[in-house]
Amino acid sequence: MAGVSTRVKSLLLFLLLPGLALAAPFTAIRDGESFTYKVGFAIFSHAGNITLSGQAETTPGQDRIRVTADTRSRGMVRGLYEFDSTAVALIDRPTGRLLGVKETGADPKRPIDNEFQIDYEKRVATFTDRVRTHRSATLPLPGDSDPIDLISALVQTRDWDLKPGEKRDLVVQFGRDFYPLSIHAEGYEEVRTPMGKYRTLVLVPRMDPAKAKGLFKRGGEIKVWIAQDGSKLPVKMQLKLNFGAATLLLSEYQPPK
Repeated sequence: MAGVSTRVKSLLLFLLLPGLALAAPFTAIRDGESFTYKVGFAIFSHAGNITLSGQAETTPGQDRIRVTADTRSRGMVRGLYEFDSTAVALIDRPTGRLLGVKETGADPKRPIDNEFQIDYEKRVATFTDRVRTHRSATLPLPGDSDPIDLISALVQTRDWDLKPGEKRDLVVQFGRDFYPLSIHAEGYEEVRTPMGKYRTLVLVPRMDPAKAKGLFKRGGEIKVWIAQDGSKLPVKMQLKLNFGAATLLLSEYQPPK
């Protein structure tokens, strides 16, 4: 459960996509908007909750938004594995540029305290892990693309209006690395959630097998289901690993201001 909780949390500060070579306004999550997901894993239908929310920070000369992913285990699972994590991505809204990601929290093994900062002038990113200091690193930005956190990228897909068979490329930040992905629209499916039944478009991020790394190299798979009823809500997400799958179903939604 430890690895799943960490990956799901990272996934949710991340599934989502303005990370293209050309800057574009960030619209994945709006000011005041929030999504709460019921997380199921293995035999546990409700192992935890994840809430994604957006809060604008507008000052003279700056228009930014904080996208927060708050993860908590619950019930019987919490008795076995108490996991709490808050990951916050700071994004420049006019350009869609990810400026940094900070994650704090704790699991039964250790506290969580790391930060990812991007310097676009120098085209480098710095990852600082204050607990496992050996993981800290500096890495170059890939190509001329501006990356976005994975969760924001997946949510951003609701504005793409992709059709089955179409795809779109982007670069996402996930953990302490960058991933060049292609988001493929696979087809339509009916999905039932705590909020009701939806006709959805299934989107699957994929990585070039020759360049695969991280969970993609280990055979992992991510999917997101986007409602086709006009709301375009990301009503379901799923993270498959070689030892199981975590499924997120939208249980509460707060529209933007």
